[in-house]
Amino acid sequence: MQKDIFNIQNAQDFSKVALAVFKHQFQNNRVYRSFCDLINVHPSDVQKVTEIPFLPIQFFKSRKVVASKDEAQEVFTSSGTTGTVTSKHFVTDINLYKESYRKGFHHFYGNIEEYTVLALLPNYLERKGSSLVYMVDEFIKKSNNVESGFYLDNLEELTQKLIALDKKRRKVLLIGVSFALLDLIEKQQFNLKNTTVMETGGMKGRRKELVREELHTILREGFGVAEIHSEYGMTELLSQGYSKGKGIFKTPPWMQVLTRDTEDALTINSFGKNGGINVIDLANYNSCSFIATQDLGKVHKDGTFEIIGRFDNSDIRGCNLMVL
Repeated sequence: MQKDIFNIQNAQDFSKVALAVFKHQFQNNRVYRSFCDLINVHPSDVQKVTEIPFLPIQFFKSRKVVASKDEAQEVFTSSGTTGTVTSKHFVTDINLYKESYRKGFHHFYGNIEEYTVLALLPNYLERKGSSLVYMVDEFIKKSNNVESGFYLDNLEELTQKLIALDKKRRKVLLIGVSFALLDLIEKQQFNLKNTTVMETGGMKGRRKELVREELHTILREGFGVAEIHSEYGMTELLSQGYSKGKGIFKTPPWMQVLTRDTEDALTINSFGKNGGINVIDLANYNSCSFIATQDLGKVHKDGTFEIIGRFDNSDIRGCNLMVL
């Protein structure tokens, strides 16, 4: 089954594997099974992907969401302000995560060995358990490049490195959290010709939240690039979506995004309609592959999607099935 996940070629393959993963998780994930029982959905009722129940993401804060009896090899945690409850993702087979992010990056960007990877993720490096740091750390190592590395607060050193590498026409991936990228361009105006600038979201209370268009306009001008790329991932998932500009995300073949009605969490929206983001991540085989997130967005007919915001905590009507 796990081999099938990364060999999906078309919609038919996806549907077949997704239904098999649903059955596996219904049988082996107690939290997900309880949720399905609560809303009265059984595998015998489910004939197509859109009928599969999506587990509200908040369960990762209060329950151990696993579909395996194996011990966790890694426990990833979400970043949260002091005093808030964070999500925990118990990963019983870390190789599934590795295979997912390696193949996912390659699918959209080619060989990581071709890049110098510069990571500006200060708030993530300051804590343990970040799945993003785990992934980027391997990208840095796999790039086989002594120039690759993490940067915490040493913005001056990063500035000089970016300028020097760009002059040498080296292919660079600068991956950073939004507030830190803004800090960088406030210190220096760039004109980068060979650098992919990728933001991973997140002001994390360090700066005023900006809408994506505003953020990307500032970053495009500050780095002198035509487009700002984005990565869409979260602690509770093992796969990522990528955008090469304009906030339009694509997913690898084993991942799919749908939207749900904001008034009725169990109803899947038609294309082009704003709603709550539901993610299918088949790589998350040993946990839950069907997650109702707190993001708002819309999905286009070609399967690409946009993120337009988040539910504020007072308005999670779509997820008020929290009585388990």
